[in-house]
Amino acid sequence: MIKEKNVIVSVLLSFVTCGIYNLYWMCTITEDVDTISENQNKRNGAMVILLTIITCGIYGFYWWYQNGKMMEEANSKNDKSGSSNSVLFLILAIFGLSFINSVLVQLDINKYATQSN
Repeated sequence: MIKEKNVIVSVLLSFVTCGIYNLYWMCTITEDVDTISENQNKRNGAMVILLTIITCGIYGFYWWYQNGKMMEEANSKNDKSGSSNSVLFLILAIFGLSFINSVLVQLDINKYATQSN
């Protein structure tokens, strides 16, 4: 079940906890995007964090690109408005602005959360 998150609170918690909440947020984004896109190969949020740390952040770039593609496919399947943000997510992540990616993805996830309730 997808739960709606308050984006402003999530961003504030990420800054206040020096990024620790952001790791949890990455886990939930992974699971929610998999659920929304009906991904057959479910990804593990903890494994995403571990691979990102092991590869010194390189896997994180791939992960953001992948999330953009999965949300684009889900939006096109469900007749929701949305564009391909995968390249935008990749560029923002490369420049260290991945918290913006989290906000954008969470806003899309919230659309699906309110629809399912």
